Formats: sequence, structure tokens, C-alpha cells
Amino acid sequence: MLMTSGNGQPVSLIQCQDLWKVYRLGDVEVQALRGLNLTIEQGEFVAIMGSSGSGKSTLMNMLGCLDQPSKGHYWLNGVDVAALRADELAEIRNRQIGFVFQSFNLIPRTSALENAQLPLFYRGLPLREQRTLAAAALERVGLKGREQHYPTQLSGGQQQRVAIARALVTTPSLLLADEPTGNLDTESSREIMTILDRLNKEEGITIILVTHEPDIAAYAAREIVIKDGQVLTDRHTKPEHPSSLVGR
Repeated sequence: MLMTSGNGQPVSLIQCQDLWKVYRLGDVEVQALRGLNLTIEQGEFVAIMGSSGSGKSTLMNMLGCLDQPSKGHYWLNGVDVAALRADELAEIRNRQIGFVFQSFNLIPRTSALENAQLPLFYRGLPLREQRTLAAAALERVGLKGREQHYPTQLSGGQQQRVAIARALVTTPSLLLADEPTGNLDTESSREIMTILDRLNKEEGITIILVTHEPDIAAYAAREIVIKDGQVLTDRHTKPEHPSSLVGR
């Protein structure tokens, strides 16, 4: 199913309609998402906040096509991904979504370049092209000259930069960052958020950030608070609407 406007064009990057996720733990039913509705436009920088158990992590898994709803619809670029097969979801994750996690998830005995090029390996691109694209992604995050360094030779902030480069190397339309500064000191956190802010403002990449830290959420132009599996508040925190950044 394709969500379109009157002229036949997709209307939003993300549309969640009456999204539910129900888990069963023995005889207990846990409603992680409860009819959640959400729309995010291409080029937005959105922070999602909420206490433990609010449903924000479940929502992030849905948006990243790592899980599917119990009922409801999730359209990504006009495609109802809730109805896709596992192999189709894997294809979307590889081509349209970049992931950045709190724990970096780098391969320890692999160079920064090799870590960054990993998603391209699954596309079957020629090795030379993989390395060229990975090197360009590392340069975008300020790691030119560190391509052959191993994770143990890099600071926490630099390791997270490698993780961001790995997320960018496939040219995704959506970047999901789950507590990306959770393991970093204040200065490194500021550097990482400055990179994400630049990627959004200068390159128009849509970024969805999960965080529990207000000072980190402040980098986003829109703040969504989740409670009991529903959107509690949704507000723009900066005057310029991020959708105006598309195409820059």
C-alpha cells in the first residue's frame, strides 16, 4: 500500500497510524505501543524522549524495521513496511536506514575503514568501491587519516564517529540514533551532536534521536515525549521548520 497525496506523490518520510505492539509474558499482556500516531517529514531532526517503559525503544525498533507492529500501519517513504517479509525488511534496513547505537558495536580487530565499509559488503559492491565510499564517510565525520586505526586505538568519541560513518556509507534517507552519547563524556558528546546537527542542516539527512538527556535533545528541532505507548507531547523547539532543509 502506498500513501500518496492528491498528485500521486508520497506525503511524508514516516507515517505511523494506530500503531500497536503487544507482548505476552506468560499470562501477562504488555502493551508497549497503544494506537500511536506519528508523522515525520524528510529533513527533520527529531528527539524522542520518555521514561523507562514508555515505549520509546519499541517505537525505535519499529521505525528501524527491526520489529513489526501487532496492528496498525507504518509507512516509510510511502511503503507500508508493516506488511513486508523479513527479507524485504532487511533490504530496507540496508538501503534506507542508518543506525547509531550507544555501544558503538564496532568489530574490535577490524580497522575503522573496514568497520565503515561493512554495510556495503552485503550489497556485493566491488571492494575498491567499498573502500572509496567508506573513506569518504570517515572524512565526513572528521576521521581522515585514521582509516587504519583499530577501535582500541581510538577514543570513545572517535569510535562513535566510525559508527556514524558506517551508518552514512549507504546514503540512507533516515538516521536512527539510540542514546548515541550515552557512553561519552561531555566534550565527546558535544562533538558527536555537532556532527549530527551538521549532517541534518547541511545535508538534509533525517535524524531521529532517542535520548533521556534534555541538553542532547536540545540539538533537535522537534521534541516528542512518549508515555504509556502513546505520544504525550510533540512540539517544535526551533523556529525554522526542518523540512525546509531538504535539498541542501
